[in-house]
Amino acid sequence: MKRLVLMRHAKSDWSGATSDHDRQLNARGRTSAMALGDWLRQQEIAPDTVLCSTATRAAETLEGLALAPDAEVHFTRDLYLAEAERILAKLREASGDTVLIVGHNPGIGTMAEMIVEMPANGGIDHYPTGATLVATFDVKDWADVKWRTGKMIQMVVPRDLPASQ
Repeated sequence: MKRLVLMRHAKSDWSGATSDHDRQLNARGRTSAMALGDWLRQQEIAPDTVLCSTATRAAETLEGLALAPDAEVHFTRDLYLAEAERILAKLREASGDTVLIVGHNPGIGTMAEMIVEMPANGGIDHYPTGATLVATFDVKDWADVKWRTGKMIQMVVPRDLPASQ
């Protein structure tokens, strides 16, 4: 059994960046990242592998989660504004039983919708900043993951969480 945590980066600051890739989190985004980290710990979800976009806002989101230091972290430019197919390809190369991917819309939202069995409510039609999906897969190796084979366990957005202390 494998578990995937798909997270869109937290809210970023549109002022002052020299490029889209270099945009930082705003104050709300930093608070959201900390709240998401608290939520992961409360749910006892500890990724052993992290795949993260090299964009500043994604890296700052990951930093704000304050994960255990033993997680194997891979920053890859391939996840910067990646489409769902590219994200799936990176996941198939992953190791570990619980993988966290921190990426960007529209690809991360499309990935979330396409990777899980169709939920009864018709699917995931909105993936705001900080949205986090947890899904499980009945496979031994990430290379065997296919579209619509994940079981959605949880989905959360920062606005539904208490602010970090």
